[in-house]
Amino acid sequence: MDLTTSPDPGNLAEATELHRYAEALIVSLAADGTAPDLPPGITDVPGYWLGPAVGALVLIRSGKDALEPLALANELDERRTALFLCLALAVCGHGDRIHASWLGTAFGDLSEDRPVTSGQRALWLAAARGAYGPVGKIFVLRKLDAVNVPATDDRWLKALVPALPETSVPASLEAFPELAKVAEIERSLRASVTLRRLRDRCTEITSTRQAGEVTKVVRGTVWAEDEPLAVLRALAGQGGQEGPLSSLTGHLLQDLAPDADPHMAALALHVAAPAVRGAAESLVEVVREPPPDTMDVPILGYPITLRPEGPDQESMAAAEQQLVTECVPKRTRPWPGYVLLVLAVVVVAGGFVISPPLALVGLLVAAVGGHLLWRHRVREHSDVRFVQTRAGKLADLADKAVWALHEYARESEERASDADRDLAELSTLLRRGPRAA
Repeated sequence: MDLTTSPDPGNLAEATELHRYAEALIVSLAADGTAPDLPPGITDVPGYWLGPAVGALVLIRSGKDALEPLALANELDERRTALFLCLALAVCGHGDRIHASWLGTAFGDLSEDRPVTSGQRALWLAAARGAYGPVGKIFVLRKLDAVNVPATDDRWLKALVPALPETSVPASLEAFPELAKVAEIERSLRASVTLRRLRDRCTEITSTRQAGEVTKVVRGTVWAEDEPLAVLRALAGQGGQEGPLSSLTGHLLQDLAPDADPHMAALALHVAAPAVRGAAESLVEVVREPPPDTMDVPILGYPITLRPEGPDQESMAAAEQQLVTECVPKRTRPWPGYVLLVLAVVVVAGGFVISPPLALVGLLVAAVGGHLLWRHRVREHSDVRFVQTRAGKLADLADKAVWALHEYARESEERASDADRDLAELSTLLRRGPRAA
């Protein structure tokens, strides 16, 4: 049950002045930890728990005996009284003055079957920030044990590393960046980067300097716009909450986001440890996978099958045949040159019989025909040289790609060793758990 939304006698008109004072008290406690003077008779609202609870809070904060108003408030509504006192003392920096039983009474039970109430979330946040000291953190952690986190649940990895990381081309494949796009290689590289980001995120969470107990309230820096103040205002009759915020697992996943409160993230990481460790182990297995023995990659735009011993000859022959087909244009025979040569023979022969100057014309025609045949032969030789050059470059690049894969395989061993170290460091961080102070 959400204690901030269910009906209670606080809606009575005679409690208006009490509500105003409670609101002023909350504002003052959150601002500088002080409490305005309690006007006489303002807490005397019959049958309403808030009056004696406010009176008890003022006495506790000043270090005086509050047994009488506390007993009356508990008699009227024990859970709301406990929640109000726990949160109010937390925001003013006196969380160490709460009674151990109050947390249990105010918090109730957490379960995956029921949404988290706004009051539970507020206590959760206050305890995570150290408002109740190490005991408060331990209390919340025990409550969070209600979450059963299987080691194969990948939602926790996605919460810690929300976006797929960009992979860079390794040094061994810089000359052949297309090799880094091969599915098996890209998967291994992405797993290595993801594992590193996961380790860095967990290091960030566990190494964040925790504030310990909130013993000093600084204006606007501790509880501004957080759940504790909102819940206190709702308990004091100054507006209501929308009720349950999310499921237990939903809150924990939210707390692991990159922009989440570091105190909350530390507790959530402790709960999610089995899944985080399982995800890291799965990533290490992917990094350890050797590159495939055979892979098809485009070289100069032609599909080539690469093997450890070298490029596949069948794929090379097919690529060379395709290269010839694409790079050598279909040329017709140089019939104009042949026709001119035949015509030149006729003209020269006629020139010797009819007129010698005509023979000179025949020689000129023969020269033109010969030039046409020469140009055709030059183009053919140029095509052959181009194909030979491309084929040689194709073979050279294919050989170099094979050697690049061998170098990548050696780098993979180093990446696997780095992944093992990342996993060991991550496991150490998870075993440490959240810092109590």
